[in-house]
Amino acid sequence: MQIADKYNPQHSESKWYQYWLDNRYFHSEPDDRKPYTIVIPPPNVTGILHMGHMLNNTIQDVLVRRARMQGFNACWVPGTDHASIATEAKVVAKLREQGISKEEIGREKFLEHAWDWTHQYGGTILEQLKKLGCSCDWDRTRFTMEEKLSASVIKVFVDLYNKGLIYRGYRMINWDPEAKTNISDEEVIYKEQNGKLYFLKYKVEDSDEFVSIATTRPETIFGDTAVCIHPDDERYAHLRGKKVIVPIVGR
Repeated sequence: MQIADKYNPQHSESKWYQYWLDNRYFHSEPDDRKPYTIVIPPPNVTGILHMGHMLNNTIQDVLVRRARMQGFNACWVPGTDHASIATEAKVVAKLREQGISKEEIGREKFLEHAWDWTHQYGGTILEQLKKLGCSCDWDRTRFTMEEKLSASVIKVFVDLYNKGLIYRGYRMINWDPEAKTNISDEEVIYKEQNGKLYFLKYKVEDSDEFVSIATTRPETIFGDTAVCIHPDDERYAHLRGKKVIVPIVGR
């Protein structure tokens, strides 16, 4: 038997990974052994995996393989996440390239396109994890929009609401003008850029005096309700308790 001059990872890895799958070495069933479980942080179906996923899943694989060797009943649950707004943005961009708008086709048709995207990239992601050699229990593969998982999320949400831990109230939110919806703080990407500093003059009520206010966000002037001064700043000590008129709105 001649040994190859160079190692062929494609041949060796696919051969042995399939051998592991055929012998169900990654499958787990409850028994009397101490359990060791990892639920994969599900990758978003917004595209393909990147180097961050490779690092993270390699660490998980090391941990779960180590647990198996130590005699634990090790189970690594794989899956993918719908990614909600992020996936919607990807689908909208894809449709735009085809000259189609989300508004034109309506909700039901758009959801069909979204599911097509999910099936395409969700399957690609799982295959990438297999190529990486991840020892997941593939029989337990889950998608976060599955009916049972969605029902579980709704149940927990209702329970938290009934306990008063979720409530409706007034709060400053992040508004996405493209998706026309509010988004969480975690989904906001901050970008530093050079801007302008505007100086606005607020007329003191019943006086010819003005107070100059500096701001980088003049568009928020319509929500102005108060002007604060430093208690130790003698320049404005005479204005304490007085009112100013908001420019433009005259309030």
